[in-house]
Amino acid sequence: MKKLIMLLFLFIVNAMAMAAPVNVNTADAKTIADALSGIGQKKAEAIVKYRTEKGPFKTVEDLRNVSGIGKKTLEKNKKDILLSDTPTPAPESAPAPAPAVEPKKGDKPK
Repeated sequence: MKKLIMLLFLFIVNAMAMAAPVNVNTADAKTIADALSGIGQKKAEAIVKYRTEKGPFKTVEDLRNVSGIGKKTLEKNKKDILLSDTPTPAPESAPAPAPAVEPKKGDKPK
C-alpha cells in the first residue's frame, strides 16, 4: 500500500512539474524559470534584462543572444516558448474546387 501511495505521489508531482508554455516577451523571471527546462532564475533574469534593453524577441532563435542560452536549451524548450499571447493561427486551406458537371446526353453546349 505504501508503494502505491508513493507511486501516486510521484506521478502527481511529475505532472505538476510539466509547465505550460510561457511568453518570454511578457513573463517575469520566476515564471520563465518555472516553465522552461534548464533555465534557472539567473538565466531567466538575463532573458528579462535582455528583453528590457533590446526589445521583444521576434523569433525563438533570438534567445540565443542571451548569455547562457544555447542551441540545446532552445531545442529542449522550443515547444514551450511563446513570443505572443495569441496562438499563431493555422494557415487557411484553399477551398475545394467545385465538382465538374458533365452535360446530359442530348444537351447542346452553350
